[in-house]
Amino acid sequence: MTDEDRLLPIANVGRLMKQILPSNAKISKEAKQTVQECATEFISFVTCEASDKCHRENRKTVNGDDIWWALSTLGLDNYADAVGRHLHKYREAERERAESNKSSNDSGNEREPNNRSDLQNHPRKFIRVVEKGSSSSAR
Repeated sequence: MTDEDRLLPIANVGRLMKQILPSNAKISKEAKQTVQECATEFISFVTCEASDKCHRENRKTVNGDDIWWALSTLGLDNYADAVGRHLHKYREAERERAESNKSSNDSGNEREPNNRSDLQNHPRKFIRVVEKGSSSSAR
């Protein structure tokens, strides 16, 4: 595996850097590469800590709570607080979405399938398949 394979995509790093800088700011290639390396190292550092926790608990999947725990354990409390708030908001939105779907199904309103398991559980609800590469006029 080359260094380029393990690093975050430089275009994404540059795009994130541009979002927080004034519109007339210029970013050198060296600056993008430096931030790319630092961000990659930071993510690896936190993920490694979370992965070690999962390994100790005989789990194979790292989840958001593990990342939150790792940030806290590593003393990165400002990041941990932000991740904790995001996880809370995400779970609230998911809960509301599930309740909304349940209530619309209970009231007899049909909804379009929105994921693969919906299509597998309710194949008659799937209306059409659009093949990859087909033109929009064929839809």
